[in-house]
Amino acid sequence: MTTHAVAPSADRPAPGHPASVVIVGAGQGGYQTAASLREQGYRGRLVLIDAEDELPYERPPLSKAYLLGEADEDQLRLRPATYYARQSVELVAGSVTALDPAARTVRLADGRVFGYDHLVLATGASARTLDVPGAGLRGVHTLRTTRDAAALRASLGTARHAVVVGAGFIGLEFAAAARRAGRGVTVVETLDRPLARAVSARTAEHVTQLHRQEGTRLLFGQGVAALHGDEQGRVSAVELTDGSWLSADLVLAGIGAIPRTGLAAAAGLAVSGGIVVDSRLLTSDPHISAIGDCAAFPQVRSGNRLRLESVQNAVGHAEAVAARLTGAARDYDELPWFWSDQFATTVQIAGLNEGHDTEVVLGEDPDAFSVLLFRAGELRAVESVNRPGDHLAARRLLGQGVPLDPAEAAAPGFTLRGHLAAPRGGAAVPLG
Repeated sequence: MTTHAVAPSADRPAPGHPASVVIVGAGQGGYQTAASLREQGYRGRLVLIDAEDELPYERPPLSKAYLLGEADEDQLRLRPATYYARQSVELVAGSVTALDPAARTVRLADGRVFGYDHLVLATGASARTLDVPGAGLRGVHTLRTTRDAAALRASLGTARHAVVVGAGFIGLEFAAAARRAGRGVTVVETLDRPLARAVSARTAEHVTQLHRQEGTRLLFGQGVAALHGDEQGRVSAVELTDGSWLSADLVLAGIGAIPRTGLAAAAGLAVSGGIVVDSRLLTSDPHISAIGDCAAFPQVRSGNRLRLESVQNAVGHAEAVAARLTGAARDYDELPWFWSDQFATTVQIAGLNEGHDTEVVLGEDPDAFSVLLFRAGELRAVESVNRPGDHLAARRLLGQGVPLDPAEAAAPGFTLRGHLAAPRGGAAVPLG
């Protein structure tokens, strides 16, 4: 990200608006905070600081289209450089090393100091790395940034066999891209199925069969004991916990992410599994908000404190903070939803599966179905495989709190769209 010397807006902020807002982190959440503030009429000074020397960009294509050369860096950009100049957003490339809540300043590694009236921490998360012998060998990758993706794409261009450690969304999306590129792929997962913490056994089994049909080898109940390299210091084999070895000239660690909470903790803010915020995304300091991947927020629906890594969550947080700073404060209570593209299959999830006791499957096509997950008779989440209409209907149904009984969902001819359209209290729920 090239630093642009942009003069602050000549307009004075509206009464009640902070005179200046500094945003640390220019990922999806940081960018969206700046954009939403301007959209909602904020006229004060707006500074967007990020350690990456990049214009804000989308991350989801990094594990898919970008790896295969179907998208380049320019196509990843959320906005061109001219947008930030027009909106009087000061883009600053640099690493923030300290916060001073008492003085309301942030300090960068190069000594620059920026004052703020309100600070938004959108620091995101860092990819978790393998903690085994050989983890520092060349050809061992994580995937979080464009630099990570560029290095991974270069390795993929010459690799013969890739080993993916972790069968989460990132690992499986990369595995699909690597198979499309004609590479041999083995996925190693310590649990007994893919996406075990994210989806039901029914959906996980479909994902397993999908990858196996495409030629991916999946090994469950296995961990990595060590990585071994050749004389040039490049990875050549993966040793598993059962003592077996896998040939590999590329290894991707897709084993989760760690929220970046160091700045907040050092500044005395509450941290527990993320930067702790309230229902309006304020930290323990009323002049500091935290959003996106780094924030642990209370979900109004369940009462549980969550930290979610998704575009939807980052955007929703950003919009809520921008609304509060411009005088329209509200609790954040948006329905979580997610998606993942693997080969020609799209998996979409509405709601959160935090444990269920009843499943209802809609659709007779083994490659296109939805799984409705209930707990104590209440619909908690819907997983849709190649059924986008069900996903959209589920988001409306869950978001609007439309009741649904498991027995009704299991009745012949039931559809989510039909259930939404059924009159309740004299009126139907609009389908849009």
